[in-house]
Amino acid sequence: MPNIPLAERLRPQQLSDYIGQEHLVGEGGVFRKFFETGNVPSFILWGPPGVGKTTLAKIVAAQLDRPFYTLSAVTSGVKEVREVIESARRQRFFDQRAPFLFIDEIHRFNKSQQDSLLGAVEQGVVTLIGATTENPSFEVISPLLSRCQVYILKSLEDADLQRLLERALTVDTELRERRIEVVETGALFRFSGGDARKLLNILDIVTGATEGTVTITDKYVTDCLQQNIALYDKKGEQHYDVISAFIKSVRGSDPNAAVYYLARMLAGGEEPRFIARRLVILASEDIGLANPNALLLANACFDTVHKVGMPEARITLAETTIYLATSPKSNSAYMAINKALSMVERDTTNRPVPLHLRNAPTKLMREAGYSDGYKYAHDYEGHFAELEFLPDSLAGTRFYEPDVQNAAEQKIAERIRTLWNGKY
Repeated sequence: MPNIPLAERLRPQQLSDYIGQEHLVGEGGVFRKFFETGNVPSFILWGPPGVGKTTLAKIVAAQLDRPFYTLSAVTSGVKEVREVIESARRQRFFDQRAPFLFIDEIHRFNKSQQDSLLGAVEQGVVTLIGATTENPSFEVISPLLSRCQVYILKSLEDADLQRLLERALTVDTELRERRIEVVETGALFRFSGGDARKLLNILDIVTGATEGTVTITDKYVTDCLQQNIALYDKKGEQHYDVISAFIKSVRGSDPNAAVYYLARMLAGGEEPRFIARRLVILASEDIGLANPNALLLANACFDTVHKVGMPEARITLAETTIYLATSPKSNSAYMAINKALSMVERDTTNRPVPLHLRNAPTKLMREAGYSDGYKYAHDYEGHFAELEFLPDSLAGTRFYEPDVQNAAEQKIAERIRTLWNGKY
């Protein structure tokens, strides 16, 4: 059937054909246990595009031989959700396991749509399987999230892509009829970006670009994709490359490049809330204490995008992007927490909190010296009293180093030096 894309022709029907996600489907993996016991909780599959979320959901339903209802969050509303739930309720017999309800792109459901799922999930009318490319912590309401396990799927590694490539060339009936020689895989895997669907789409393009023998080299793949860029990427943008360029343009203080990549993402159908979240992260990581107002504006942008949506949200996103790109930059807070976490993670010593910093709610604790010697800062001039706050063995350790190349942190550095008499 030549009109069916290669990715669909090769969609695995059973777990033995599934490639990648060994932490979930390998020996001892949680999905193996599902098939052994038949006990499957509601769960959400979180991972980038093309890593097998939909396929894994279908395999679970097929191997457990249960009804499988599916909805797309892009086209379905509360009405469709309730209709499917009612259909599942009517068709389920007393002693049967709950049917599966698969919702693709569940992060696109708003609160009322997600609320409509709660009763059916809680009562066991359906077992929910959600698929999302977005962090469920931000996109799925807490009551629903608490009723679901979250399983994280990873981008495919080169070894996985190699297995997928070999499977395509040996299993697919159409490709088996062609003489295909793979000389190099670097470009194939690089352009795929860990996305199985993208790899198979590229393979479709490069094998369809000519008749007869096909010799796959890095140059041939690159040339084919440049000639067929619309087929390679139907949204007109390469998600990971463009968001990376956007972030680096803001960090690099180039508002023109930043707005250009913002426009590329919006024109390509990127989820505006994804961009807004990246701006919040940028405000903390790259602007930081050099301009603390950046985080306030980025948070306001995030709220506004949620409230007004597109197309108006493009204006708020542009305003925030330009503001962050033109702000002074500092990553001192980012570096400080990374340094502290690095030390804490490798530090096996359970360093005791100094006694004078511990509360003493009982007589025994007071007699043990808890809180003894603590100075209440507001009782002293300038609301500062010199004390050692770190564990004794870490006294004087610096995690935060002010970036004195910008005026805001110069003032912070001067205040710290003055208060601590040069200790920090």
